[in-house]
Amino acid sequence: MMSDVSARRSGALAALVGLSLLGGCVDVPHPFRHDGSGMQPPTARLAVPVSTASGTDEAGAQAWQHAMVEAMLAQSVPAMGQPVKPGDWWLKMTTTAQDDTVIPTYAVMTPKGEERGHMSGAAVPAAQWQAADGQAETRSAQDVAPGVAELLTGIQAAQMQKDPNSLKNRPAHVYFAGVQGAPGDGDHALARAFTAAFPDAHEDLRHAATGADYTVRCTVVLNDAVTTTSTTPQQHIVLTWKVLDAQGTEAGAATQIHDIAAHSLDSRWGDVAVAAADEAAGAVRQIITRYSGRENAPLAADGTLPTPGSAPTPAPAASTAPAAPAQP
Repeated sequence: MMSDVSARRSGALAALVGLSLLGGCVDVPHPFRHDGSGMQPPTARLAVPVSTASGTDEAGAQAWQHAMVEAMLAQSVPAMGQPVKPGDWWLKMTTTAQDDTVIPTYAVMTPKGEERGHMSGAAVPAAQWQAADGQAETRSAQDVAPGVAELLTGIQAAQMQKDPNSLKNRPAHVYFAGVQGAPGDGDHALARAFTAAFPDAHEDLRHAATGADYTVRCTVVLNDAVTTTSTTPQQHIVLTWKVLDAQGTEAGAATQIHDIAAHSLDSRWGDVAVAAADEAAGAVRQIITRYSGRENAPLAADGTLPTPGSAPTPAPAASTAPAAPAQP
């Protein structure tokens, strides 16, 4: 026999059938962006100078540089085709001759000129590499760009792992700014339910935005203008849970949307708030995880890509200590 609590939860879910997360705008971590996690990223950009590799003529080198910049921008890496400037991380592109082929190699270099990671592209027939149309260089750049982006992500993860204040080594400090726009007691009920559901070993809640890594706020919009075939009057409700990083940049948003019986939430939300907040809490955790890169595998010691399936860093223990301000 179903318990009273289970019956109430079942009724709440039935009242909110279809109220589900629509994926939101969850950002993939950007390897060279400060994410408010207390770590300093490699740089604000990745310089891509013209290659001086032997066997690549000037026109081919220019085409290679242009193609590589475009390919990295497509991977959300802020690459710039320019000579290396002080403080730049940069991509060194070289070639190795092997029999009648050319093997392009891509190395991520630190501002001190030290190689931090590398990968090789597929071998290309020498005649094609030296062709004036630059198509071989363009294809190589497009093929390796995802791998180079993974190298950069691995570099960031390795830095985070060494930084005791990064989100690999402590929970994210989150400020919940509350709920606005819900009918009835929805603002209060949703806020109370989210506050209860959200904290875990990876996140804790703070009472102020100062020192928080992320801020979460929810807005609710109720619309009476619903087109439906139902004989019961309907309303359209949308809950948007927005996550902002410490700099105020949107890290992602999760949206819950459904048509409900008109005025069914005009007074008490009850377990409907609990069901919605439980789902939203999981989505917000996912946004923070993906945006911060805290589960990304660090680059291997030999500077190659992380082994596929590498285990993520163990979850940090919950902390009640005040959050440290993010580094500039």
